[in-house]
Amino acid sequence: MNLASLDLNLVVALRALLEERNVTRAGRRIGLSQPAMSAALARLRRHFDDELLSRDGGHYELTALGQVLLDRTSTACDLLERVFSSQAAFDPAVETREFTIVTSDYAVTVFGTELARAIHEEAPGIRLRFDQTPAGIVEKAGTVLSTTDGLLMPHGIISGFPATDLYQDSWVFLVAEDNDEVGDQLTRDDLARLPWVTYRRTYDAPAVRQLGMLGVEARVEVSVDSFHVLPFMVAGTRRIALVQELLAERLRGAAPVRIMRPPYDAVPLQEALWWHPVHTHDAAHMWLREVAGRVGAGVAAAAKG
Repeated sequence: MNLASLDLNLVVALRALLEERNVTRAGRRIGLSQPAMSAALARLRRHFDDELLSRDGGHYELTALGQVLLDRTSTACDLLERVFSSQAAFDPAVETREFTIVTSDYAVTVFGTELARAIHEEAPGIRLRFDQTPAGIVEKAGTVLSTTDGLLMPHGIISGFPATDLYQDSWVFLVAEDNDEVGDQLTRDDLARLPWVTYRRTYDAPAVRQLGMLGVEARVEVSVDSFHVLPFMVAGTRRIALVQELLAERLRGAAPVRIMRPPYDAVPLQEALWWHPVHTHDAAHMWLREVAGRVGAGVAAAAKG
């Protein structure tokens, strides 16, 4: 396929048609008349050799190919917008734009709050948006990165994309204060015997995979989508939870739990900001990465201090 031979305006028309499933509404959305939109649909049908939209009674439904193209076209349009909004120069003092970063509530608490503070001081016109990391991020990493400004995630889960290292964290366990089955120190037998509550994507963490290599299989009783919920799911139960030490310290006292060291040398967590290569030489994104690096160094220094 020769990209130079394609009319990229058709990508915008295709997205509108697939999302609206109505020629008139799609045309109104992108500023085309109904005849012009009908002509665009005809060209798209010839290109794909598929109806894309098929009439079902008084409305249109997407064909099988139309369903496939729905998500792909949305991703393509988002990526094109980011390509053509790239800047050769960036002045943080006067710029007004929004950066979207995908992450967990852990990274927002430990790193995102500091990043937001630094950006507010240097670039008051810049907005930050933090979106929750989607399920299946390992398989969706390329798609997610192509439509956002970055992903906060430790090393060891995704690869193949550029990243800036931010700070290192350790893993600790949470145990209920009144859990008399656990003594002053956790044992590997405790980890295998007691039920777990886990953040649903912690299964991918190297520290958890490490347990399998040690012959310990976590018996997960509850899975949640927020690290902040873990202490409350542990309190008053036999459950244990694996959580990042910096977050555990920030949540200390929120629930009656003990913070305990792992009974093995858990692989430390190296948090990083990942991005799509399309952003590598964009001046605005380069500034964002520079600020993130400085903030990460500050988080690391505070943790050691």
